[in-house]
Amino acid sequence: MMRPLDDVKVLDLTRVLAGPWCTMTLADLGAEVWKIEHPQGGDDTRTWRPPEVSGESTYYLCANRNKRSVAIDLKAPEGQRIVRELAGKADVLVENMRLGALDRLGLGWEEMHRLNRRLIYCSLSGYGRNSPRAADPGYDAVIQAESGLMSITGTAEGEPTKHGVAVTDVVSGMNATQAILAALLLRARTGQGQFIDIALLDGALALLANVGSSYLNAGGMPGRFGNSHPTVVPYGIFQASDGGFVLGSGNERQFRAVCVEVLGRPDLADDPRFRRNQDRQLNREVLVPLLEGLFAAQPAAHWVAALMAADVPAAVVRTVAQAFAAPEVLARGLVQRVPHPTAGEVAMVASPLRLQGMPAMPVAPPLLGQDTRAVLLEVLGVGASQIDRWVLDGVVAEQTMRGA
Repeated sequence: MMRPLDDVKVLDLTRVLAGPWCTMTLADLGAEVWKIEHPQGGDDTRTWRPPEVSGESTYYLCANRNKRSVAIDLKAPEGQRIVRELAGKADVLVENMRLGALDRLGLGWEEMHRLNRRLIYCSLSGYGRNSPRAADPGYDAVIQAESGLMSITGTAEGEPTKHGVAVTDVVSGMNATQAILAALLLRARTGQGQFIDIALLDGALALLANVGSSYLNAGGMPGRFGNSHPTVVPYGIFQASDGGFVLGSGNERQFRAVCVEVLGRPDLADDPRFRRNQDRQLNREVLVPLLEGLFAAQPAAHWVAALMAADVPAAVVRTVAQAFAAPEVLARGLVQRVPHPTAGEVAMVASPLRLQGMPAMPVAPPLLGQDTRAVLLEVLGVGASQIDRWVLDGVVAEQTMRGA
């Protein structure tokens, strides 16, 4: 059974997270991805360790499965020529270099478009290529701060807080993937490639979602609600006798179920201060302490079971270890262990994209230069003697030249 992108070739000039997340997703969907890395060190994240497994950075492992690593020195004229030839064979080029870096190497959009009119050229950056800050580097923590995301994360009395994962990088990788898939559909009708400009700041502002819409349309400065919801009450973490649990009451039926079926307090559901969500939001300072006093009478497991029996979403907060060991996670096969050339095997979170024809088992992220010789031979038809000369000259490298 064919995978959606089985016939798509991707030239990957990205590093760290946003770009690699995009190209990994394309690879998961069947694309052949040529990950171009510098012969000395490769992707920055190869050195981001510990944690590591058999010398391989676990950070690098999270975003580079199903790819082929080709180690090429882009500063060498011959290296630039090799990459241009690969671009001529590619359907998609993805890059996240600093502004002007690829133009100086003869690998920018204009040059690549002249070379290959069908090429879809996706550029990821912090602020967008036409921004007054286009030359500034884009780092997730900085973008979270500048976008307002950090200002709405954390407790009301605490400091602004960064998300535990580099969320603006990951969502920008997702945005890039969506744009590339749309561009491939359009190219099927027009025969023409195009330039795609993805900015981390754009994606971060889009992530504000309902909070951004509230500010733009209703005004007022959004605050921090900690584990509570800015517009839905009750919704968040409540303390039981032995610790916290999450309650998500998203509509009037669920709130009545909490009051009547779980707490045995129909008077709360009928109280005019709490009858509608807008009433509960205006009176959250009264309702939430009242509920917490009731929930303190029993352990968290009791309340979660009672809430779920009443068809109200609820859960105990899991650790990462508990999440990976959960029966529903195991049943979905969300942890995959695959063979690795030096570690024996590595564990990865499975792709969340479940399409027919997706491979049952992915390929482990490659060693630096693991596929240099194979790609140059198969894609460009370069002979072994020429590859040997390039290796001696330091233009390309094979897997024996590992990251630092």
